[in-house]
Amino acid sequence: MDWFLNLTAAEKTYFIIAVVASVFLIIQIIMMLFSFGGGDFDVDDVFDGDVDTDGGLSIFTVKSMTAFFALGGWCGFVSQTFMPENLWAPILIAFATGAAALFGVAFAMRSIAKMQCSGNLVKSNLVGTTATVYVSIPEGRTGRGKITLTAQGKYMEIDAVTDGERIPVDSTVEIVEYSSDFAVVTKK
Repeated sequence: MDWFLNLTAAEKTYFIIAVVASVFLIIQIIMMLFSFGGGDFDVDDVFDGDVDTDGGLSIFTVKSMTAFFALGGWCGFVSQTFMPENLWAPILIAFATGAAALFGVAFAMRSIAKMQCSGNLVKSNLVGTTATVYVSIPEGRTGRGKITLTAQGKYMEIDAVTDGERIPVDSTVEIVEYSSDFAVVTKK
């Protein structure tokens, strides 16, 4: 305890900020590792409102501000220890390193958010896609056949109908329309 009492006021301030922010940072890491209740809760949701899902950059989040104070506090403490006679240099160093941490975490979170994929099939993207007939397609929408294709990063099998004549197995077709649960195709 004598060590702490021998610190200057500036060193004590940096040290307290760094320790408190580091504790919050460790708590955030533990919460992320254990998904805090199944992953339905995010600390940033509470403090920042809606989560930005369009790929924008949210700079002032709880995670980035915690990183700002933790890294800025430790760097300010170390620089104040090595430059006890100078007040402004440690402040500038603390602010610069804190800002680097803030933007680094913000860009990292944005990159992680961009990696998310809903896995939903976007039907409008299938129009114009080429597929192969897997089960023959009866003429004039009198029944359904099946087609196979790779789209949106996955292999899929889809029910298909045609307005024209019967399309046999292994024929190449093009999707011209996608209804609620089947594709309308034409022979290529």
